[in-house]
Amino acid sequence: MKNLSAIILLFIANSISGIAQGISMIAIPWYFKMEDSMSLFGWIYIATNIVSFFWVPFSGTCIDRYNRRNIFLYITIVSGLIVTSIALLGYYWGVLPWYWVALVFMMTFFNYNIHYPNLYAFVQEITEKKYFGNIASYIEIQGQLSSVLAGAGAALLLEGTTDGLLNVFGFEIGVPFNIQAWSIYEIFMLDAGTYFVAFVVISFIRFEPLKSRTKEIGNSWTQLKSGYHFLKNNTTIFLFGTASYCVFLSVLLTTFYLAAVYVDNHLHEQGDVYATCEMFYAVGAVLAGIAIRWVFKKVRLPMAVIIMTLLTSALFLVLAVTQDVWIFYGMLFLLGLTNAGTRIMRTIYLMTNIPNQLYGRASSIFFLLNIVGRVFFLAIFSTYFFQSSNHVIYAFAIISGFLLLAALVLIRYYPAFVKNTPRQTEP
Repeated sequence: MKNLSAIILLFIANSISGIAQGISMIAIPWYFKMEDSMSLFGWIYIATNIVSFFWVPFSGTCIDRYNRRNIFLYITIVSGLIVTSIALLGYYWGVLPWYWVALVFMMTFFNYNIHYPNLYAFVQEITEKKYFGNIASYIEIQGQLSSVLAGAGAALLLEGTTDGLLNVFGFEIGVPFNIQAWSIYEIFMLDAGTYFVAFVVISFIRFEPLKSRTKEIGNSWTQLKSGYHFLKNNTTIFLFGTASYCVFLSVLLTTFYLAAVYVDNHLHEQGDVYATCEMFYAVGAVLAGIAIRWVFKKVRLPMAVIIMTLLTSALFLVLAVTQDVWIFYGMLFLLGLTNAGTRIMRTIYLMTNIPNQLYGRASSIFFLLNIVGRVFFLAIFSTYFFQSSNHVIYAFAIISGFLLLAALVLIRYYPAFVKNTPRQTEP
């Protein structure tokens, strides 16, 4: 494989910053839940998505216009400086007001919006086509192993240890020390430090482009329209990309918002359970990265996505009708498996069918549609009804129905999708 050293360094940097980012993004919703301000956080999440609606198109054109390694350098150093500044304010004041916590959430979310499309476009640019499936799996494994460590770190830092007991995957394990729960600004300082380490690692990346890109003229809006026209002229790619993104949409709603409400209002548990559920989700995702293409090696790629979308719909329905911590863990494990599996299959499909010249802009179109869906559901789920009592279960029931609808769309256009996909998805 060409550019192997560049890919390895990229994965190392992604892991280092991903662990601390994961801890922060687990800690922030729990911070608002403990402040009894989840409705406020819901509107912050909505505002973040609305701003993303303007940021994503610009970031998509940047990905296709500029050196993608340099984009990683810019976003890591800028993010590191912002989070460091906010963490220092917390140390100075001894407390961090909610609006600074919200700013870290928004900045990290905007970072995600450019980081992951840039990551996929970059590896598509420096990797031979025959390795697309392997690379998609490796990205998922690396990212979710980071999430496992982030979940473990969040469980420790959010609640600390109690009488020398640490909650690991739902089990209390004796440890020879006691750790006090960290404040939110202490967690942010840890997060900030990893950005700078990632910056140093990325600076050592050297690569040889394997895909040619020509310089395009025009402003960001003009270039974005190129991505739009490509998808307009390739409706099969557009429909598959949009429908297959619905599982990812449900995950964002759950992990960044609904899970904290579910744990507190429905399960009546603490922050360690919330963080532990993220670990089970990540383990399921790691398993998908390792085995999902082998499991579906005799199944056409679109059919694999249909199966996993239907399974995700069913698991949300199970969460809506049960009230058990271990069932919750089990369903989050399956959610990690189905979301990661769907993402791997979707990535293979998109990397195979979208030219590298247009990848960032085409991806931004899918992100924009995903944002519209998030804002729509968050506007509903942030209302008092879903925040009161255990009514969050009705939110899960609604998501279940939404995913069923997405699966029906995939089934309806299945013959057209098959024409654009590899015959097998095995390694």
